[in-house]
Amino acid sequence: MKSSTVTAGSDPALSANGFDPHFTVFHELMAFKVQEILLVSSPYDAYIMEEDNSMASRIINEYHGLNLSRPPRITRATTARQALEILASKWFDLVITMPHLGEMDGYCFGSEVKKRYPNLPVILLAHSVRDAVIPDQADTCTCVDNIYVWCCDSDILLAIIKNVEDGLNVETDTTKAMVRVILLVEDSPLYRSQLLPMLYAEVVRQTQSVLDEGLNEKHRLLKMRARPKILTAASYEEAVEIFTKYRQYIFCVLSDVRFPKNGTLNERAGVDLLAEFRYEQPDLPLLLLSTEAANRTNAEFLSAAFVEKNTKKIRQKIHNFFLRYLGFGDFVFCLPDGTEVGRAKNLHDFEARLKTVPLESILYHGRNNHFCNWAMARAEIALAIRMHKRFFQHAVSGEILREELVSKVHALRKIRQQGVVAQFDRQNFDPEIMDFVKIGKGSMGGKARGLAFISSWLYRSMKKRSEGPGRTITIPRTCIITADGFNDFILQNDLTYQEGATDDDIADCFLQASLPEWLAGDLRAFLEKIDGPLSVRSSSLLEDAQSRPYAGLYSTFMLVNGAASFEVRFQQLQQAVKLVYASTWYSGPRSFSRSIGQTLDDSMAVIIQQLAGSCYNGCFYPAISGVAQSYNYYPISPMTSQDGIVHIAVGFGKTVVEGEQSLRFSPAFPGHLPQFSTVDDILANAQRWMYCLDCTHSEEFLPEQGNLMRRPVDEAVDEEPIRMLSSTFFPEEYRIRDGDLPGGPKVLTFASILKYGSYPLPDMLKELLEIGKKGMGCEVEIEFAVDLHRDPAQSVFYFLQIRPIVTGNENLQIMIRQEERERSILRSGRALGHGRYEAIREIVFVRQESFDVAQTKKMAAEISRINTRLHKAGRPYLLIGPGRWGTADPWLGIPVCWNDISGVGAIVELQDCSIRAEPSQGSHFFQNITSLGIPYLMVQDARCAADNTKHAEFVDWEFIQRLKVVVKGDFVTQVTLVDPFVLKVDGHTSEAVFYPEDD
Repeated sequence: MKSSTVTAGSDPALSANGFDPHFTVFHELMAFKVQEILLVSSPYDAYIMEEDNSMASRIINEYHGLNLSRPPRITRATTARQALEILASKWFDLVITMPHLGEMDGYCFGSEVKKRYPNLPVILLAHSVRDAVIPDQADTCTCVDNIYVWCCDSDILLAIIKNVEDGLNVETDTTKAMVRVILLVEDSPLYRSQLLPMLYAEVVRQTQSVLDEGLNEKHRLLKMRARPKILTAASYEEAVEIFTKYRQYIFCVLSDVRFPKNGTLNERAGVDLLAEFRYEQPDLPLLLLSTEAANRTNAEFLSAAFVEKNTKKIRQKIHNFFLRYLGFGDFVFCLPDGTEVGRAKNLHDFEARLKTVPLESILYHGRNNHFCNWAMARAEIALAIRMHKRFFQHAVSGEILREELVSKVHALRKIRQQGVVAQFDRQNFDPEIMDFVKIGKGSMGGKARGLAFISSWLYRSMKKRSEGPGRTITIPRTCIITADGFNDFILQNDLTYQEGATDDDIADCFLQASLPEWLAGDLRAFLEKIDGPLSVRSSSLLEDAQSRPYAGLYSTFMLVNGAASFEVRFQQLQQAVKLVYASTWYSGPRSFSRSIGQTLDDSMAVIIQQLAGSCYNGCFYPAISGVAQSYNYYPISPMTSQDGIVHIAVGFGKTVVEGEQSLRFSPAFPGHLPQFSTVDDILANAQRWMYCLDCTHSEEFLPEQGNLMRRPVDEAVDEEPIRMLSSTFFPEEYRIRDGDLPGGPKVLTFASILKYGSYPLPDMLKELLEIGKKGMGCEVEIEFAVDLHRDPAQSVFYFLQIRPIVTGNENLQIMIRQEERERSILRSGRALGHGRYEAIREIVFVRQESFDVAQTKKMAAEISRINTRLHKAGRPYLLIGPGRWGTADPWLGIPVCWNDISGVGAIVELQDCSIRAEPSQGSHFFQNITSLGIPYLMVQDARCAADNTKHAEFVDWEFIQRLKVVVKGDFVTQVTLVDPFVLKVDGHTSEAVFYPEDD
């Protein structure tokens, strides 16, 4: 026999980038599973097997105990005739028969089955060695596939099932994934029945033990499919045939000494067989099994291990063989003389030791294939291929070889983490490798689920395209505290919600409580290895659902994480986590829950994420942050709704999500900027304020805003992001020139990106929105940040969040008649929502004559008081006012929170001369309103309109002012409609009318 090697080109486990980090190959392994078993036995045999417990129950318990999936179902037959009838009516994967079946013995029955179903495996299970002897007239090749002896132990049943599966899967699995093969040569049914369960138990147990470094339970179970296969042979020729066929995959050979060779029982068959195998593969692990201690000498001559079959310590001996020769357990780095120079428990340790152990040790292990075996034992198929002994045969430079090995191990550990949520482990956490981990076993919450999904989906999708300069896309290093942390926190501290408690009371109570010990310990271990600013964000179980996003209702904190004392940093992190927990009980989320009929208490997971950005003069922030939506609610020609819309700003995304001044554009038409049509428009609409993290007071944690500061853009004009994204205003020319030019004030126009394409942001957003839509199956909104640098290769796009959005394109047919338009007191051509709303009898509006942009906070307070009364009475109302509703910038509109308008039935955003603001599209407030199906109408005051809109938008103020006044505050008035009115909104045409209901 000639030896053969595996070429890299034949490796199916390799992907385009060298590895298969998403375990695709493991999904394809073990394709055949034994699901249906026909057990044929006399009533007496069945009674013996059932004496202690149900055989089916034993198999199920064995499967669950070994983390194996889908235990098979057993169908019983008491006679051969009954069994053949059952086989004729139903498909089975395996037949197990006892030898005594009354009118027909097990061998004759097996022969009959093979005649009818030649590919159906048939196993004879005897009660004694005498019953396991093949009758002279029977041909075992044509009647049964194998013979075993029942030893009153269900382990043999599991071994039989797995061995049948291995025999049917081995050819495919070795070809697909280089799965290893263990060959057991044993002709005695009794010893085979004793050894096979031991081998399977050891293989499964050892494979599980070395998969502790697996990313999560799902991947550990997947990798179990790549465990070594066990094949059995009962003769010299059969063993040689298996070895020849699977030579390049043979993991080890365990052989008896006495078994048939050339048709007769041979006293030295095992010794001759192992001698031939040793000649063919000098480094192949061999184990000689014998009842005679004298055969130990033969084993030593063959450089094989030896185990006496009858020793009481046979399980321990086989266990030791697996650890010492098959790569399970620690990898022990040795010199050729056996001197130990290092030890590695896992891949992390292995990489570290490769950097320090003597080159002599690396060459010794590499040339003897120890590295390959150790990697294969961990189902690290691609790595095993790259560490095969052939790569060490002609090593020119030892140090270059060392670097290549370290690089291979590191690349595997890094790339297989991408798109995967790994379970956090204090001992093995490596932040350089593990980008996305979770602490706890519970739910990750809505926001984290979306992030985890897009992490996996994004990597899978982006891997198909080629990366270009400046197109690095990633998700910040993320740690999720699952919801069981919140639940244990509440239970441990005996916390209960008290009606009437203020948000401040709740926050104080939570801050005084202590985190569960397991959570605090994991957080400490996580923080010890993390540097740089962090965000601590909510991820409640209800958050980011399509119909109830809870957007922006819970707390978020940003930590400098730069205090000199670790204990100070740890204390700040704990405070932030507790305050995010506390926000679960705040009035805003509870009010929102009542509005949508959510009666169950929410639970909270927490996202800890490294902040995207860089530090400039003590202020940390991303150059660009924003929100992109795949659906544009307010398209302006040539844009369409399906082209999507993006809002961007310099600094943190609070500017965008809270409705402050930002720039909006369609990624399909990045140069078309209606709000920048003239110099006056640019000066009026350009961003003036930005949010950044104040890193100059790292010892302090400010609970109200968590060190986040609102800063004038003018203060940052010398910082790189502002210089890269600004244009220059020349007052003497009354002209804005693109670029950072001397001689005039800077204006944020983002022209370098949107006009000149210095960074491919529009194209990237188009692609990412499309990926998100395909992944989630609906329109989506993503939050992102860009750490921008003049060298595109250093710029990084950070994907921060994804959520589904509601487009309002319901199937309900809504027709607005001309007669309804003529009778309406309010009309809009830019309305969100879809349907007929009849319950609105109240109108709450901000009076035009008393409106003062400097008093918008007072207006919000008045609206809140009116809302409380109407909401309690169950009377929805129409709310009308100028500018952006829900903005955090009081100069752009009325800064109401959800709690201030929780009873609203419809909202009108009035665009008049007093405030010039872009539509409220992209804020958390807007997302919550639209997701609840609350109609949102934009109406332009006729006095400010340049021309008539499509449907002549207007509000009939004369009619409204004649209505009965219920409440009149300093700025806000509530009136009651005498006759019932109808609000009709056509989501397909964006038209809405509010008119008296027909009599």
